[in-house]
Amino acid sequence: MDYKKSKAPTNTVTRNIMDLCQETGNIYESVVIISKRANQISAEIKQDLSKKLAEFASYNDSLEEVFENREQIEISRYYEKLPKSTLLATQEFIDENIYFRDPSKDKQTENNR
Repeated sequence: MDYKKSKAPTNTVTRNIMDLCQETGNIYESVVIISKRANQISAEIKQDLSKKLAEFASYNDSLEEVFENREQIEISRYYEKLPKSTLLATQEFIDENIYFRDPSKDKQTENNR
């Protein structure tokens, strides 16, 4: 996924807590959902960055100066300019692009049948 095309802000934004808890009915549940999604996004971004930078890895055991090439610097700058994973996850939650469910509530509805 191209996170640069996301509508998420790059700076911290003050949010209305009541807007965040509308979908779940509980602000703490909303925060847990956002944090779990932020962890997923962070891991995905890290994996993408590692895969792209692995192309530039040198396997010399010497202590010589490490040479950075221009492409490697541009890739690193691109990832530095991306919005933080928490901001991306919060924007996805507000846009209702996150699927979530509560297994404990699913069990309660099955037991009531």
